[in-house]
Amino acid sequence: MKLFESYNVKNMTLKNRIVMPPMCMYQASENGFPTLFHIAHYGNRAVGGVGLIIVESTGVTPEGRITDQDLGIWDDNHIPALKQIVDVCHREGAKIAIQLNHAGRKSTSLSGGLFGPSAIPFSDKDRTPYELTKSQISTIIAAFQKAAERANAAGFDALEIHAAHGYLLHSFLSPLTNRRTDEYGGSLENRVRFLRQVLEAVRKVWPVKKPLWLRVSAHDYADGGINGDMMVRIVNEIGNFIDLVHVSTGGLLPAGVKNYPGYQVGLSKQIRRECKKPTIAVGLITNAEMAENILQDGCADLIAFGRELLRNPYFAIKAAEKYNVSGYIPEPYKRAYPHK
Repeated sequence: MKLFESYNVKNMTLKNRIVMPPMCMYQASENGFPTLFHIAHYGNRAVGGVGLIIVESTGVTPEGRITDQDLGIWDDNHIPALKQIVDVCHREGAKIAIQLNHAGRKSTSLSGGLFGPSAIPFSDKDRTPYELTKSQISTIIAAFQKAAERANAAGFDALEIHAAHGYLLHSFLSPLTNRRTDEYGGSLENRVRFLRQVLEAVRKVWPVKKPLWLRVSAHDYADGGINGDMMVRIVNEIGNFIDLVHVSTGGLLPAGVKNYPGYQVGLSKQIRRECKKPTIAVGLITNAEMAENILQDGCADLIAFGRELLRNPYFAIKAAEKYNVSGYIPEPYKRAYPHK
């Protein structure tokens, strides 16, 4: 079964194709530190057999968090706290990445100002962001770079840059939210410039043997916004910097699309085929049979189970048992499986 085959990205070998995607838990301390909840939360999924765990949206600056209850990585003091999560996941055989993010105009943090590419609010009910100056853009690029250094110091195996769901990098990419007239707006090449500079800065400090990838929203679900074809062009613009694409959609505008099982898989397939990049498929994928079909059909290389892993931390163990895949029952738990 392909779902339980190993997979290599650079020097990172995953024991299977099962991914826990980044999902905000809103359980961090006000200063961005993980709590005992995070150790239990991620550790349980590692015990449960997940191949790759991606730690939730982690702010590169205090005001860059989605909320004040989100994780942070803007201070060296965050390193040992995050390393505890890394160590428990490694102990149980999982690889672990961290998602670096700046929430931009969607931040509800009280730590600082609200910023975006242009002075366009997320909705009529939200505050209007300030348009970032070039100096502020440079400061945020440097914050991503320092965050990458800290992630490496904490021992993370891989890095995900969040360029999806309407947050800062995504909002620069989309013509719906980027109305700038300088070198960061207008043409697709200009709208990609900020992301390119972030990736260039991160690549300078992130070990070349460790994977680096993007999470993208491959469709804005609005006329004039990003769609699959435009995202292919975006990925091809920065393809030399990344090793993989985590394909999601939406989040730029309050309105979206009605979700259904596998609703984003077609976009994963398009990017995989046209950009020649491995992809992670995500979006209401809830069982091993569906995941296997996605892999066999060439739509993705890895499968993210979000809600399913919230419902069932031991999803991988149960799926392995169902399909007679050995080696997934943790030694301390084997007494519960006498038939094995």
